[in-house]
Parts: sequence; C-alpha cells; structure tokens
Amino acid sequence: MNGSAAAGPSPGPRPTAPPPLIATVRLCDRLSLWSGRAVAWLIVPMVLSLVYEVVARYLFNAPTVWAYDMTYMLYGAFFMLGAGYTLLRQGHIRTDSLYAGWRARRQGFVDAACYLVFFFPPLIALFWVSVDFFWVSFQRGERVVSSPWMPVIYPLKLVIPLTCVLLMIQGTAEFLRSVWAARTGVWLRRAGVAARDGEPV
Repeated sequence: MNGSAAAGPSPGPRPTAPPPLIATVRLCDRLSLWSGRAVAWLIVPMVLSLVYEVVARYLFNAPTVWAYDMTYMLYGAFFMLGAGYTLLRQGHIRTDSLYAGWRARRQGFVDAACYLVFFFPPLIALFWVSVDFFWVSFQRGERVVSSPWMPVIYPLKLVIPLTCVLLMIQGTAEFLRSVWAARTGVWLRRAGVAARDGEPV
C-alpha cells in the first residue's frame, strides 16, 4: 500500500466484474499474447536472410536475388501482425499530457468513445477492402514484377486482413475494459502486463 492510500480513508471493496466480462477480456488478451509471441519468431528468418546476404555479397561476391524481398516481406508481416500484441502492451502512441492526469472513470469514458468512433469503423472498412485486395491477388497468382526473384505477393497482402482481425480482437478487450472503468473507476488487468493505476492487483 502506498503512502497516499494509507493516509486517506479506506476506499472500500472494489467492484467485482461479471464472470462473462472477465472471461471475454482474458480470452482476447491471451489470443493477443499468443499471437505476439508467435509473430516474434519472424525476426529469426529475417535476420538470417540479412546475414546470409551480407556474407554472400561481401565475402563471396555472390549476392542473392531473394534476400531483399524476403526481408521486407518478413519485416512487413512482423510489424503488422504484432499490432494486436502491441495494443495489449499499451505500446501504441498516446498523448498523455491530459489523459494521464484523469481519473479512471474519465479515461474509460474517453477510451470507449474513441474505440467506437475512431477504432472499429476504420478497421472494419480496411478489413472489408483488404480481403478483396488479397483474394484478387491470390486468384491471379500475383508476383512482384519489380524483383528478379518475382515472389508471389498475396501472402503479404493476406497480412492486412489478418492484422485487422487481431486488432479487433484486442480492441474488443480494450473497449470492454474502458466501459468497465467508466462505470466503476477500476481498470481490469491485462494478461502478461504489469498493473496500471486503478487496476486490481
């Protein structure tokens, strides 16, 4: 217990979230945590491709035709597919000059409104467009014509709708957290993340 809490009156018992709410939030969190840990392994073949290219080019004068395409595709997938995990870890940019000083209720209200207005509608639209974007590319067997290796590009295009799904999964957990915080002044915990102010320990 910190000093300010000890000096003040007892805050009383914390409100208990309904089990279905806790179960939904935890499921979304665990999916995001799992996806982040799985996607993190993409960094290994990306680094190995870069190392192989450097060694082949500068030691054996035998540059590859595939390393550049491999690395930008892997990094693009790594960056995009990790977005849901980053949201779980609260790693996206936030302007905290005002937000950090607000009580949990106001934070929750603002977050819930922003998720409803600015988060879900663009993601749903992007998902709808990107599915068609991928499907047309898949049906045509589209390749990168600017590369001598000419790899197929539709696996990378598939990353866009998958990213939307992962973000919407974690966004659902964040929206539910925000609504609960707006109602009770208490933030629900995130799986695998240290507690923030106002969260139960």
